[in-house]
Amino acid sequence: MEGKCIILCAPSGAGKTSITKFLLSQDLGLEFSISACNREKRDNEVDGVDYYFLNTEDFKRRIENEEFVEWEEVYNDSYYGTLKTEINRIWNSGKNVIFDVDVEGGLSLTKHFGEKALAIFIKPPSVEVLEKRLRSRGTEDEEKIQKRLDKAEEELSYSKWFDTIIVNEKLETAQQEVLTIVSSFLRK
Repeated sequence: MEGKCIILCAPSGAGKTSITKFLLSQDLGLEFSISACNREKRDNEVDGVDYYFLNTEDFKRRIENEEFVEWEEVYNDSYYGTLKTEINRIWNSGKNVIFDVDVEGGLSLTKHFGEKALAIFIKPPSVEVLEKRLRSRGTEDEEKIQKRLDKAEEELSYSKWFDTIIVNEKLETAQQEVLTIVSSFLRK
């Protein structure tokens, strides 16, 4: 059974994870698609819940075996992707898939799923606000923050390729806007 897909994309720190968690708490029949990656697990993360943590060799083997719907090398030697088995698992349970992915991953998923997908771009009010949010997390060093900010500048230029853009100035407002759009799409 094939269902629908909700794709939430944003530069790191724009609020897509908070909005994703909010949507999952609503009664929409959504289930989170857990991405695979080859980065180190953070202290607060759980394998198979936050990500499927693979080593680089295993990730590359799965690419060769075409086990991903989409994958990319986000930063040098830093791989992220969506396993086909994950999508099938969710659809087979009778639910629709929700993705929390970066912009390039989102565009790949949109292309792959076509009419079955709703792609939403979450935009920060400004790059300055984004930087403030990234710094307030306290999870990354200066070099990683700078990398994320550089990437954000590029990612913001892709927003026009998404079905809809939501500016996350105030989280609660953005959550309600996204809920309205997603509910309408799922009812179609």
